[in-house]
Amino acid sequence: MRRDDHGSEWRGRDPEKDAIRDRIWSLLEAEGVARFPGARGRIPNFRGAEAAADRLDDVPAWRAARHLKANPDLPQLPVRIKALRQGKIVYMAEPRLASDRPFRELDPARLGDRIRAAASIGGAARLGRPLPPEAVPPLDLVVAGSVAVTRDGARLGKGGGYSDLEFALLQELGLITPDTVVVTTVHPLQIVPSLPMTPHDLPVDWIVTPDEAIATHTRYPRPAGIAPDLVQPDQWETIPLLRRLARHR
Repeated sequence: MRRDDHGSEWRGRDPEKDAIRDRIWSLLEAEGVARFPGARGRIPNFRGAEAAADRLDDVPAWRAARHLKANPDLPQLPVRIKALRQGKIVYMAEPRLASDRPFRELDPARLGDRIRAAASIGGAARLGRPLPPEAVPPLDLVVAGSVAVTRDGARLGKGGGYSDLEFALLQELGLITPDTVVVTTVHPLQIVPSLPMTPHDLPVDWIVTPDEAIATHTRYPRPAGIAPDLVQPDQWETIPLLRRLARHR
């Protein structure tokens, strides 16, 4: 069992998906486009991540977004910086959703000249305002990290399951609606012909690379909320928000 840079455990639960992850990580390394801290076991940082962030301006939903949730991984650091510099309010989840106030609000109006620092994982923990879920507004856009994607919107994460879980929780709380757009930034080598998808896997509406912004027009359904197989047995006890939802079911 390995841990990623967000503190979550990378657990191989699907041999087919694990094989695809290994193939993508190896390809990025072999082609010399993987950047620090390495590809394996992670949402891989890639050469051109900054150019992909710049390309987000080609996405109408990005231009219109005011409130967005972003994954904490390094390849999306330029995305978080860009969002804050454009005046967008960014929400990042605390590692493992471990507290009663599991979301950090990064409001550029409060950050002043600390935007770049606040966009990092450690900076968000120091400078972000911790909020309970009921204080988070409905989200216009979600930025998701990916290991692999398809042009019709299938997505494969690193295998920890927290991204899917965060999305499902926010959907249960009404903070993600059918109008919330899901975007990912990737290297072109991460686009593959097909991926296996399960009911709790999160599809994407837009794929943005350094070279193009791709509207997927995805037909894959979004997770319908918290599914039993999405939650590890220990998470019902260790994630306060899950405990709260369980009491009201």
